[in-house]
Amino acid sequence: MVVKNGEAWVQVEAKAPLILGLQPAALIDHVARVDWSLLDQIPGERGGSIPVAIEELEHILSELKKHILASVDDPSPMKTMAGGSVANTIRGLSSGFGVNCGIIGAYGDDDQGQLFVSNMNISGVNISRLGKKKGPTAQCVCLVDAIGNRTMRPCLSNAVKVQGNELTKEDFSGSKWLVMRYGIFNLEVIQAAIRIAKQVGLSVSLDLASFEMVRNFRGPLLQLLESGDIDLCFANEDEATELIRGEENADPEAAVEYLSKYCRWAVVTLGSSGCIAKHGQEIVRVPAIGEAKAVDATGAGDLFASGFLYGLVKGLSLEECCKVGSCSGGSVIRSLGGEVTLENWQWMYKQMQIKGLPLPDIRS
Repeated sequence: MVVKNGEAWVQVEAKAPLILGLQPAALIDHVARVDWSLLDQIPGERGGSIPVAIEELEHILSELKKHILASVDDPSPMKTMAGGSVANTIRGLSSGFGVNCGIIGAYGDDDQGQLFVSNMNISGVNISRLGKKKGPTAQCVCLVDAIGNRTMRPCLSNAVKVQGNELTKEDFSGSKWLVMRYGIFNLEVIQAAIRIAKQVGLSVSLDLASFEMVRNFRGPLLQLLESGDIDLCFANEDEATELIRGEENADPEAAVEYLSKYCRWAVVTLGSSGCIAKHGQEIVRVPAIGEAKAVDATGAGDLFASGFLYGLVKGLSLEECCKVGSCSGGSVIRSLGGEVTLENWQWMYKQMQIKGLPLPDIRS
């Protein structure tokens, strides 16, 4: 019982989120369709993700206007929204699958921070574990080319983020899953989160982030995976190849075999070729959905993870989890950015129905 202004209020104990996402730094995505000439001017490989300073981010944003590709289908060739791999996965689970989710992290005292919080809140995500800090919110430019491939340039330097020593057992207790993304700059907070999650009995899911992150910081990643604390691992084809670089057959199958030695579920997504996954002795290959036309691949892996995790918490088989993942991954690439539109959620439910998969009981 809480007493406010002399009145007695009964505090309703909110149910702990079933799935928690840890995204240490709130992030805003600026997603735009651009022509090749802009991509040629920007240092670094196409298709990857390389951190940049705020000056470089602002320079790219100012150049964007000259290189925007407008299309008949998409009248708004640029979108600004809450982003980050974990936020995309959690938002998808909440708004598209009706799963009770929360997010742990920090946002800055700026417009971007406010935008992140309200976007998560509107999507039904529990934001009570998001803390406000003095300083800027992280931002990322996502440049999408004519064929839907995306190149990311995040600006994380001096952005506010949550630290490992700020996490508490209360943040995690009562939840079932912790969803994270590998990142060398967040290694300390990732390790702290895993430590608490395991004490409280949560399962841990890890996404491998980007092929550059795997290539440049492979040692700490292998240590993390081989600790046995990661229950579920998601990698795309490029990340999987980097992970087992130097092995005789550095292919997705070999990567799934390697990951499954340490993780209960190992999943490698193969873009338009679907995915391959292993759990225990079972290996499945599931094709992608043919009808999904790729406008923008941003968030495909993140939303695949939403569907797969929905399948796991629903108790579906490995193959069904992959099928739901391919439906949700296929839904986000039909429009710009890592957030699924209402129309594309409807498309996904239809695909799930066709495949005989259990539809979510969406909260009204």
